[in-house]
Amino acid sequence: MKYLHTMVRARDLDETLDFYCNKLGLVQVNRHDSEAGRFSLVFLSAPDDVERAREGSSPLLEITWNWDPENYDGGRNFGHLAYRVENIYQLCQRLMDQGVTINRPPRDGHMAFIRSPDGISIELLQAGDALPPQEPWSSMANTGSW
Repeated sequence: MKYLHTMVRARDLDETLDFYCNKLGLVQVNRHDSEAGRFSLVFLSAPDDVERAREGSSPLLEITWNWDPENYDGGRNFGHLAYRVENIYQLCQRLMDQGVTINRPPRDGHMAFIRSPDGISIELLQAGDALPPQEPWSSMANTGSW
């Protein structure tokens, strides 16, 4: 398992980037703008980790900015922790066997979400290409929120 990033939501992207980059000193290493999804993802690295972050070997801070205004209450401004895993199906099965609810099953063989006992959302991402869809995951419904 490899720690990938922590995601936080931004109410105002310019203000947020000013804080994290200009004031705190983090460095933007990647950005994705989705016209269809109406959001932007900006990935930031600590200055000493920039090269490793560009190589994918250092964790990042993901800033998610939804283009449509939204008030983030109840902790929605903190998004999730993310980990790359070797086999998403095996890990999700092991977690279920230990009583963990899979909130968003890995139907696509690529991504799943679980929650910690304290309600922290955790994203699990398959290393490399997505695994071929398989049951019971392909037809499993979401449980709760993620």
